[in-house]
Amino acid sequence: MTRKLLATAFIIASLGGTLVCADTGNSGQISKRDISVHDPSTIVKCHDEYWLFFTGRGIPSCHSKDLVVWEKGPIVFTNAPDWVAAAVPDKQGNGFWAPDIIYANRQYLLYYSASVFGRNTSAIGVATNPTLDPNDPRYRWVDRGIVVRSVKGDDFNAIDPAVAPDIHGGLWLAFGSFWSGIKLIELDPGTGKRVSPDSTMYSLAQAGSIEAPCIHRHGDHYYLFVNWGLCCRGTNSTYNIRVGRSDAITGPYVVKTGTDMRHGGGSLFLETAGRFIGPGHGGVLSDGVIDWFSCHFYDGDRGGARTLGIGRLRWDADGWPVLTPD
Repeated sequence: MTRKLLATAFIIASLGGTLVCADTGNSGQISKRDISVHDPSTIVKCHDEYWLFFTGRGIPSCHSKDLVVWEKGPIVFTNAPDWVAAAVPDKQGNGFWAPDIIYANRQYLLYYSASVFGRNTSAIGVATNPTLDPNDPRYRWVDRGIVVRSVKGDDFNAIDPAVAPDIHGGLWLAFGSFWSGIKLIELDPGTGKRVSPDSTMYSLAQAGSIEAPCIHRHGDHYYLFVNWGLCCRGTNSTYNIRVGRSDAITGPYVVKTGTDMRHGGGSLFLETAGRFIGPGHGGVLSDGVIDWFSCHFYDGDRGGARTLGIGRLRWDADGWPVLTPD
């Protein structure tokens, strides 16, 4: 596929079709691609390859040279880190949820969540690697332990990590699922861990069913993407993606109508359209002058198969994100 065609396409790693961007009614043309993921991380680049990580046993990965053809990569963990059994005693197996990744301080920081479905006995850990290339002799994932955790009685749930830098060189972690919504803590850019155990935990957004945050800075604003609705129900999933923005990474994030996201605001960004059901877990890759938006969806023509979507992200005259054809 040529760069021109790639730039104009909304690429779905599946069979052909169309996914509608909720705010504009515009759509991109779908190219046939074949990769199954759920809760994809932000896409990052290592040398000349793109990488993403996703929910599954050992934290699976996949990689691509062109954002079109994707191949499976290695898992991060052969065995669960030792701390997991004590922090999340009812968790079974070596499966981890909704990882996210960033390159900072000459290393890749990979955040992931350990939890039991429907409970907030949860923890987010971080692992580091100087490279994502498994053929590089330096390649080695080292788990660095817990970043933040929640226990029964807390009003938040420490899952769905989303790591983001600020304009001043700081590093932050958004997270949260249901309970009192989306939270934010500051990280030490050198270690990737929380700056202190009792550092401020900011509230960013709340709704009846909310999770899967993603923060991206564009221009003078930080944009907070979140999911409303329910995932993990195949063709019955009701996931949709909402967005708000703020002048500061700590908020407040407001939507197009001016409503604070902490008070139930959320401008609709992407929703179910035809076979493309329940888009979720958004991420933004800025690759030179082009921004790409990634997510998963449930393919209604393949029994709700979990599938990767990547689209061209643009910004309208008022500075709001849209998915549009070229």
